[in-house]
Amino acid sequence: MMEPERGAGALPGTEEAAGAAQGKGRVNFPFPYTPYSIQEDFMAKLYDVLEAGKVGIFESPTGTGKSLSLICGALSWLRDFEEKKKQEEARLLADEHNGQDKQQQPTSCCAEASNCQSSVGELNWITEFMQKKEERAMVDRLKEEQIRRKKREARLEKIRHNVQLKYASKRKRLEDDETQRLLQLSTEILSTELGSDVLEQLDHEEEELILAEYESDEEKKMGSWLDEDDDDLEEEHVTKIYYCSRTHSQLAQFVHEVQKSPFGEEVRLVSLGSRQSLCVNEEVRHLGAVQLINDRCMEMQKNKHGKKSEGEESEGKKRRVSRAVCPFYSYEQMQFLRDEVLVKVKDIEQLVALGKEIKACPYYGSRYAIPAAQLVVLPYQMLLHESTRCASGIKLKDQVVIIDEAHNLIDTITCIYSAEVRGSQLCCAYSQLLQYMERYRKRLKAKNLMYIKQILYLLERFVSILGGNVNQNPNAQSISQAGTELKSINDFLFQSQIDNINLFKVQRYCEKSLISRKLFGFVERYGATSVVKTNKEKQKMAGLQNFLLALHQGPDKEAAIQCSPVEAEDGQPKMASPLMQIEGFLFALTSANQDGRVILNRQGTVGQSSLKFLLLNPAVHFAKVLKECRAAIIAGGTMQPVSDFREQLLSCAISADRVVEFSCGHVIPPDNILPVILCSGPSNQQLEFTYQKRDLPQMMDEMGRILGNLCNVVPGGVVCFFPSYEYEKQVYTHWERTGLLTRLATKKKIFQEPKRANQVEQVLSEYAKCIKRCSQVGGHVTGALLFSVVGGKMSEGINFSDDLGRCVVMVGMPYPNIKSPELQEKMAYLDKTMPRSAGQPPSKMLIENLCMKAVNQSIGRAIRHQKDFASILLVDHRYARPSVFNKLPQWIKERTEIKPAFGPAFAALRKFHQEKKSCHGSEAS
Repeated sequence: MMEPERGAGALPGTEEAAGAAQGKGRVNFPFPYTPYSIQEDFMAKLYDVLEAGKVGIFESPTGTGKSLSLICGALSWLRDFEEKKKQEEARLLADEHNGQDKQQQPTSCCAEASNCQSSVGELNWITEFMQKKEERAMVDRLKEEQIRRKKREARLEKIRHNVQLKYASKRKRLEDDETQRLLQLSTEILSTELGSDVLEQLDHEEEELILAEYESDEEKKMGSWLDEDDDDLEEEHVTKIYYCSRTHSQLAQFVHEVQKSPFGEEVRLVSLGSRQSLCVNEEVRHLGAVQLINDRCMEMQKNKHGKKSEGEESEGKKRRVSRAVCPFYSYEQMQFLRDEVLVKVKDIEQLVALGKEIKACPYYGSRYAIPAAQLVVLPYQMLLHESTRCASGIKLKDQVVIIDEAHNLIDTITCIYSAEVRGSQLCCAYSQLLQYMERYRKRLKAKNLMYIKQILYLLERFVSILGGNVNQNPNAQSISQAGTELKSINDFLFQSQIDNINLFKVQRYCEKSLISRKLFGFVERYGATSVVKTNKEKQKMAGLQNFLLALHQGPDKEAAIQCSPVEAEDGQPKMASPLMQIEGFLFALTSANQDGRVILNRQGTVGQSSLKFLLLNPAVHFAKVLKECRAAIIAGGTMQPVSDFREQLLSCAISADRVVEFSCGHVIPPDNILPVILCSGPSNQQLEFTYQKRDLPQMMDEMGRILGNLCNVVPGGVVCFFPSYEYEKQVYTHWERTGLLTRLATKKKIFQEPKRANQVEQVLSEYAKCIKRCSQVGGHVTGALLFSVVGGKMSEGINFSDDLGRCVVMVGMPYPNIKSPELQEKMAYLDKTMPRSAGQPPSKMLIENLCMKAVNQSIGRAIRHQKDFASILLVDHRYARPSVFNKLPQWIKERTEIKPAFGPAFAALRKFHQEKKSCHGSEAS
């Protein structure tokens, strides 16, 4: 019997899996090595959740192979799903031939109905007729999909095996490079002969003599190609898995795991990213700031295939304006890049390298690959933000969504949909927009003028509510009554006197008219080095430029005015026009009144003050994702406590029975970890690091004695987490004064976590080198002690594996600042909208959950692989409370020892590390 042909992109193990599914009901999971039992359980549960179309909350500790379990479990389900779909298609298409006789039945039914005059018979005939019509439509659709699929598979197979296509593409690129070089040479010769000033100052008659920018017939056709009924662009989105994570490095790591997996050769994977990550046009990349890159890209794209307006055409007769276009925005080359991406798995760096090599835009080329891709890898923002999702061509209908590293998912959604604008940005946008309107007033249509005036009014009222005047320099206007004020959306609109403006229409206008990009072009042209027609106009625009720069820089930065209209403030890149950020604030104001609050933060001057929209209900945005997709997986190394996900994110979108929880243990042996809750110190001082007691000298002294004893028995590195930078500094200063630091330094070299992100790598490098040197040389100093901060740079994403973290110490419980206005408003909102849990108000549960999420993230830094070992010391008697204790990860909780006194705790820690030292030494020898 002939083996059925497997098309390009077919996932491995299809036939075996089909047999397994029909036979014992056990799924075949291809894996690069023999999986741990917990990985098998993980994949089986994942498969069941996807098959049932549910929402799963999956917890798998770091070091247990979570990424591979996700890949092999999800792609095994997709493999089986595709096989079942093909079998169903084959059955329906086969039945079509057998159904020809049955199609005559509606006629006989019709005759019978007319003869009998029976209303029941007539109803049956109509129902049957509609069913047949739907079946025929389905069969036609299946035929079209089959044709498209075969065409795609043939194309990809051809690219996979036909090297000549690549050579032809490379030859064409070399020809294009040569043409570009000759054009550049011609420009340089003209510049040398005539001088650049002469070129810029030619009058209108001489402008007529200059050739307009040339575009080949092939390039001119590109715009029409995009409009044609192209099979590839009109292709239906195949069933796929959207995998998203927080950072590009995490996504790249995931893609590398896919490449190493049994699915690495066959799966059609595409990596998506921002323009900042994927742009290969050095002229655009050089702009640096995300918004500037986006604006310039959109402008170049519009120039490439945009049509001239009537005004531009008439003006073009007098003066031809050369418009910059992106050489990488070539439809033909982007098609080639799309197919190359689908043929072989590539991460972001490989995608960018390919784009540079074939002169194609990876940003747009990767989007063309989405419909045919089986696995789409993308950052959080692109999937969770609705407008970004739509703009990227992502369609979640009946697809699978996997959100990894999801422990901060609630905060991420809240951050994405919150918006903040400073007074300086509001004044700057007002000035720019007013100048824009005055310059082009005669050429703007009445509706454009109406909306621009509405936006100007909004900006004026926003500055006014902050206590300023939009017509004055915001950095020179002092605020008489500084402070923070919270308002509901409706109250803010009424107090600002803008409740009579339809913000939905204004937001829609901003989105459709691209006014922020128009304004960016205006500021770029007249706010920096511009070519103007007359000296009078030049003086006028120079004045505007200086005013705009003064607004951006403030009166104390005149030296920077000469550099560029886009300067950094507090180390952050600034956009040329802040209207885009203000549009985000306007969009936020269209939220339901109960879902958010507006924070008025009045500080020092109007320029320093700000308006912030705080999202209180992230579930309303996540619900749109859940309602569209077939199934969703929320995964992470530390997901406890999961009640937050259920109550704040899922409860309003789906029923409780659709949510499935899964938590697996760790692969390390039980005796490789020793978590201890320490209730009192060496001098029997009860350990309670509350805000009221933690500043007491005796509490800080007791903590010092605990660390001193630990450093005597723990080899290698000890990482000590404090609740905040302020408290860490306070304790460090106290120990320095009492001489404790000197005593600690005799056993461990002391390091402190830096506040600045760019110094973290250096500190970690020196910390690691010190530990390595101590283990090799020996002596009195046995390693290093690192003072770190919960929620800081080292509490997430950094691995203290092996000797880097033999003991992790958590000082107190890192509760958030309940005096924060944002947190107080969130607590009040939850108390109003959520039911009490276990007799506790939701606000108290929120505070406790935020604390324990931070603790779980920090203590998970130590154990990173199967042979690793470490002790964990939770220094506060409150950890022993059942409500707190039960929020620890299951694999830590089941091994935790609660020690009321220091003596037994210290004895257990000393015994643990002595045994590990002897075992470790015998293994090394």
